[in-house]
Amino acid sequence: MDKYENILPLLSSLLTAFVVAYISIPTIVRVAKTKHLFDEPGLRSAHSSRTPTLGGLAIFAGFVLSSGIWINSSQFPEFQYIIAASIVVFFIGIKDDILIIAPVTKFSGQIVAALILIVFGGIRITNLQGFFGINEIDYISSVIISLLTILVIINGFNFIDGVDGLSASIGIITSGAFMYWFILAEEYQAAILAISLIGALLAFFLYNVFGLNNKIFMGDTGSLIIGLLLAIMVIKFNELNIDKTKAFAIYPAPAVSFGILIIPLFDLLRVMFIRIVTNRPVLEPDKNHLHHQLLKLGLSHIKVTLVISIVNLLFIYFVFYTSRFISIRRQLLLILIIALLFSYIPPFLLLRKKSKQKLEKKSQMDDKMKQEKVETYEKAEKIQN
Repeated sequence: MDKYENILPLLSSLLTAFVVAYISIPTIVRVAKTKHLFDEPGLRSAHSSRTPTLGGLAIFAGFVLSSGIWINSSQFPEFQYIIAASIVVFFIGIKDDILIIAPVTKFSGQIVAALILIVFGGIRITNLQGFFGINEIDYISSVIISLLTILVIINGFNFIDGVDGLSASIGIITSGAFMYWFILAEEYQAAILAISLIGALLAFFLYNVFGLNNKIFMGDTGSLIIGLLLAIMVIKFNELNIDKTKAFAIYPAPAVSFGILIIPLFDLLRVMFIRIVTNRPVLEPDKNHLHHQLLKLGLSHIKVTLVISIVNLLFIYFVFYTSRFISIRRQLLLILIIALLFSYIPPFLLLRKKSKQKLEKKSQMDDKMKQEKVETYEKAEKIQN
């Protein structure tokens, strides 16, 4: 098959995933409302109304049906283990969305799913491609690094799911970046995996952002599935770039994949660092995430999503462009420096906003005191007269 013959399964998988998720959501919303399965607004919530949280069910259905139909498993033998791992995180997520489970139980489920991929599916990092001067790694190191990579990416996406459309849009953008490279490298089965997720997320995005009667959140089910599938794409992307003689091979592939996922990964690292420094439990929720800070600046949900999505797109362009002439260590260092600078912008603007509000309040109090003095003086004059 040439490139043009592969367009049909790609478009078909996109359409299949979109249609399945799109027609599923109204039914899921009706069931959720009947059974009172809502996300209640709380201290950490960025929303003010009760909303169903089972959108991940539609994302899962759209992805599984689409990829199951259009992926050729004979060309993609690890696909069965991807589905098995997806089912594990699906059940962990759906139980958490309905009953709320302990963080340790949820984390244990993620480890099981990751080990299915690594041990049985052989989806693991086998080469660091010159990072810290290391190339090939032994099996034990490979398992450990791959496990950590999968867990970090899964939880990174779980962390940013706090604003309408944010997780879905970042999932679409990052999956799109990997899909683009998979198509260039003629890895069409991996591209179908990515585009199936994109189709399901596009349908969810419409209801999540623009839905009125059928508004829905993805819940942990959705964010865990997105994180798992993107972790798989990251590992596939890095493994396919080991052979630098191939067309479209990227030399600093690990750094590029980090740059593509900069929003969930850096936000996770930043928030964890803040919690450790302030001596707070690492798994305790808070409002230190980037999207929370942008909301405090007065941006609406859609504006927050738009700003963060644009930043992610800029990073993706930057890492692909600089990958042609920069080493892996230098690119990773640049990514971290730029991300750190970006992360300081919202707190800086918040500090300026608070300072301005204090000055305005002080000015209003001074004006009030002056007015009271004038009124007191006028009353005294009237009494004298």
